[in-house]
Amino acid sequence: MREASLGPDRTDPRAIVNGLSVDVEEYFQVGAFENTIASGDWDGIASRVEFNTGAVLDLFARCGVKATFFTLGWVAHRHPALIRRIIAEGHEIASHGWDHTRVFTMTPDQFRADIDRARAALEDAGGVAIRGYRAPSFSIDQRTPWAHPILAEQGYAYSSSVAPIAHDHYGWRAAPRFAFHPVEGSDLIELPVTTVELGERRFGAGGGGFFRILPYALSRWALRRVNATDGQPAIFYFHPWEVDPDQPRVANAPLKSRVRHYTGLGAMAGKLEQLTRDFHWCRIDEIALPLVAGRL
Repeated sequence: MREASLGPDRTDPRAIVNGLSVDVEEYFQVGAFENTIASGDWDGIASRVEFNTGAVLDLFARCGVKATFFTLGWVAHRHPALIRRIIAEGHEIASHGWDHTRVFTMTPDQFRADIDRARAALEDAGGVAIRGYRAPSFSIDQRTPWAHPILAEQGYAYSSSVAPIAHDHYGWRAAPRFAFHPVEGSDLIELPVTTVELGERRFGAGGGGFFRILPYALSRWALRRVNATDGQPAIFYFHPWEVDPDQPRVANAPLKSRVRHYTGLGAMAGKLEQLTRDFHWCRIDEIALPLVAGRL
């Protein structure tokens, strides 16, 4: 693995534009409920993904920002109009795999089939080429040395699938914190989700539960530190269900999962609006593709 050069213009934190992304999935497809709600039952559950992704699109329109929507093929197949709306409003569509199966639970052949199926659904729905991929739950790690080579073989320009942190659900602590080339001889770029270091400790700082549950000031400090101290753009993500406080409650899920999933839903939209005022944002491909082309 070799780091990607970001060039001298990234040394000024005032000039740094950060990558904004949304992982599009139903509230019942998340890792917190994977042992509670069987995938075979999904089609019998009332969908909320078009509603809550629409709320995100409305928020982005008010705030004047563009983002990348890493979307499940399962969602694109059932909601093609949503995919067309995302594209029509100037955002990027990228792949989140077919049905949120974690990469480290698949064989290489299963992974190849999964991303092929997802890409076909996304391209059929949106009529645009899919260049980017994010693994469900950042599940490309030391257990999947074949995953990045398969993405490179399939012609993906970039991945944003690594969390360089130790976590009980995911994490590849030894991976680089910032953009790198994961496959020797390939232009494929990996853009890990953002972390921040304080002394010898490393913390998640790229969105998700860290952003939703903890005070906004902590996220603002962490992102400013990444921009100013590391001279790097942040890669930030969240989910549409996180702006949907009225979603149904999964009462039989473990307490830890329910606390993680439901805490802070009502405040999330306001935090996101503040985030768009405090930092500059762009689509993930606007960071990745110049690196692929060697222009930064």
